[in-house]
Amino acid sequence: MKLKNSKLPLYHQLAEKITEEIKDNNLAEDEKIPSEREYCEKYKVSRSTVREAVKYLEQTGYLYRIQGKGTFVSPKMMKQNLLEFYSFTEEMKKLGKTPSSIIKSFKVITADKETAKKLNIQNESKIYYLERIRLADDTPIMLEKTFLPASRFPRLSKNDFVKNPMYTVFINEYNVTFEKAVEKFSVAHPTGDISKKLLLTSNIPCIKLERTTYEKEKIIEYTVGIIRGDRFQFEVILDNNRKHF
Repeated sequence: MKLKNSKLPLYHQLAEKITEEIKDNNLAEDEKIPSEREYCEKYKVSRSTVREAVKYLEQTGYLYRIQGKGTFVSPKMMKQNLLEFYSFTEEMKKLGKTPSSIIKSFKVITADKETAKKLNIQNESKIYYLERIRLADDTPIMLEKTFLPASRFPRLSKNDFVKNPMYTVFINEYNVTFEKAVEKFSVAHPTGDISKKLLLTSNIPCIKLERTTYEKEKIIEYTVGIIRGDRFQFEVILDNNRKHF
């Protein structure tokens, strides 16, 4: 099978063919792609063309490479709409994923100056510190470090978060009424410890997410998350019918 006579470079045409195979589910998530020789024979192209096409698809997120093992199909991006209040657990369920969490730490600590400022509380106030790895279909997606004012959530325990999503605990056990959440995004440069927890290789990009959640103008949550950029995508829909001035 020869590629079409097109003004597009051969590598780009081949990349489109491979992309079609991925979109048509002829190549599944995390499946190893055919060898260079197979692509050369199938599409009557050179090895250099195949290499260029594969490199292009790695750069655009369709493929990923594991040293010594080969090149594989990247999992489909999980998208999150930012115009609505959302829960990681519920959003993963909507996407057909099985959400889970690994609690790495839960303890009561004394707020340092910086954290107290983030929560708008007095220095050295008692707060809860919760660190979790969030997973979808057993794949680590993000590492979250959450700080909560102990005065608003007395009697919290680790088991509360083992059994239920955090926001469900807030609503059902503490009658929380969410007013708003402010989220800030930036580029993340994970440390070795975070990379290990998220199973990151050196070329996987990450997003840093800072979320401050409010109830009646009071801050009830400050969370810092490191999110795998190869697995998760945030989306904002700009609707002309929604105007905020």
